[in-house]
Amino acid sequence: MDKNTIIGLLLIFALFMGFSFYTSQKNAKHREQVEKEMLAQEEKAREDSIANAVAASMASQLETTNNAATNADSTANRAAEQQKLPLYAVAFQMPADAANGDFKVVTNKAIYSFARKGGYLKRVEFKNVYKFAPKDSVKPQVVLFDGDNNNINIDLMLKNQAVVHSKDLTFSSDIKDSLVVNEDSAVLSLKVFPAGVAAANDSTDGSAESYIEYLYTFYPNDYHFGFKVNFVNMSDCLYANNLDYTIEWNALLTCQERNYQIERDMSTIYYMDNVDDVDNLDERKSDKKDFSSPLKWVGFKQQFFTSTMIAKSADFSTASLKVNVPAKNETSYLKTMTADLDFRVDNLDNSSFDMMMYVGPSQYKLLKEYDMKLERQVPLGWGFFLLQWCNRYIIIPVFNWLESYGISYGIIILILSLFIKLLVTPVNYKTYISSAKMRALKPEIEALNKKFPKADQNQDEMMKKQQATMALYKSAKASPMAGCLPALIQMPILIAMYRFFPSAYELRQQSFLWADDLSSYDSILDLSFNIPLYGNHVSLFTLLMTVSTIAYTYMNNKLMTPATGNNDQQRMMKIMMYIMPIMFLFMFNSFSSGLTYYYLLINLITFAQNGIFMLTVNQDKLRAQLLANMKKPVQKSKWQQRMEEMVRQQQEMAKKQGRK
Repeated sequence: MDKNTIIGLLLIFALFMGFSFYTSQKNAKHREQVEKEMLAQEEKAREDSIANAVAASMASQLETTNNAATNADSTANRAAEQQKLPLYAVAFQMPADAANGDFKVVTNKAIYSFARKGGYLKRVEFKNVYKFAPKDSVKPQVVLFDGDNNNINIDLMLKNQAVVHSKDLTFSSDIKDSLVVNEDSAVLSLKVFPAGVAAANDSTDGSAESYIEYLYTFYPNDYHFGFKVNFVNMSDCLYANNLDYTIEWNALLTCQERNYQIERDMSTIYYMDNVDDVDNLDERKSDKKDFSSPLKWVGFKQQFFTSTMIAKSADFSTASLKVNVPAKNETSYLKTMTADLDFRVDNLDNSSFDMMMYVGPSQYKLLKEYDMKLERQVPLGWGFFLLQWCNRYIIIPVFNWLESYGISYGIIILILSLFIKLLVTPVNYKTYISSAKMRALKPEIEALNKKFPKADQNQDEMMKKQQATMALYKSAKASPMAGCLPALIQMPILIAMYRFFPSAYELRQQSFLWADDLSSYDSILDLSFNIPLYGNHVSLFTLLMTVSTIAYTYMNNKLMTPATGNNDQQRMMKIMMYIMPIMFLFMFNSFSSGLTYYYLLINLITFAQNGIFMLTVNQDKLRAQLLANMKKPVQKSKWQQRMEEMVRQQQEMAKKQGRK
């Protein structure tokens, strides 16, 4: 890594940090505005709901009054009883086992709990997948949802146009309490029956049943299950002109990993539209998006897990998605997610809407098996062709191939680092040769510095020095930019690894050396206080990476050609070269230890690689070759001729301005 490469990296890093600071300030203001708007919208929605309920109640009372005029005694008594019950209890049956607990489904992968009241997925506990816990302490199993943290509701419009919420209805099932799925697929049927047609449901004369059914289909060794909403003979209960319904899916995501901030920043809603494009809501702030065109699936994604609802029989016709970020001092949950997904049925007597839900790890190879672009929920730099290309076709295949041998993930990262450095060896060799040529031309560069001592103060002399330097490089067939291009070629791989390690499910809670979780930071010392921009712990891998980067910078400074500026500029340049590694110490202290371990390995392998290059490249022979090149006539290209002519014209203009 020569001077030009380091300057380029410093500029890129400075731009990145400046842009991050600017967007963070801008996003904070925008988030406050969005949260205010969302609160106002929610308040208006509550007011509208209350107004609708009052209107429905008045309409119901008016209808009861009119009926009472023709059938006074029996209708009055029935109306008096109904006024004591909520609307859903009047419209739908209350099963005898309504007081019993939730329905449970046990597969080889997870334990699912479905709410008896509401019929929705209420709790998911994964088997043999554990939440982060301090070293030597018992690790609890991951519970993705629990209690009211997740609920699904469908608003049902009755004949009188009053609205009943499905989450308030009590569902019944043929199974008593639990269903075990360990060999073949199995079905959990949850039904709710309308009260107005109870006699038909209970009769034995062959009358057709009327009900709404949530039909769940489970598989023993899979994280996905089928979810179908069936309407059977419901035209006598529901408003016939309304065939459009909305699945209101709400979830409160809880922390499962060691680093709350990283997990929160990686949690958002992903979706795929009707042209198979996958996108997501903003990860760093509260965000909302409405869709007038269909969606194929929607996923509530956190760092290593995702809950995705997928339309099968038809797309979700329209949708509204919303993410709310908690206040800064709130750490009991990550974010709240809301998805209103619209669908349409053909009729109310024999119609279904078929879906599938995936609730499990956001592991690239696992999600890719479904062939629905669910793997796009793993952030691998999808917006940048080179980044996703590196991860999809180089990093992940090699990583999975090494993983198949059952070796330690720390060793896998070591082998992967060696493989990548071997892959870019020709590029590194070209970079080294370019730097070696610059060192070989040291005497000539120093001679130019002495020949033009006032280049920093005199523009005319500075241009002459630049011309002489360009002529020197051209005659020697050396280019200071030759070392920058190979470094830029390697940049996509470095950034691809930056995206890969924090999102690689395979590294989750995998230990190596002193690190107990390669997907999170390693800590050799937990501090009792917080250092701004650094944290409350000391990451040894980050510390070693920083030391190795400083050592590498020092080595390059010793070998580097003297700068063409004055001594103050040279000192400033050297100081800037050491600032970036110090920034890395603060920037990466809370990052994935797998990532900082990888960067440390890359530095160490580069040391060894440059040592081999130094042994194989004879500096004296290289200088002799450059001197021989300088004696040969230089053939100027048309581009060089135009550049020289441009410089000459600038010099003439500068002279004319000087005379004036």
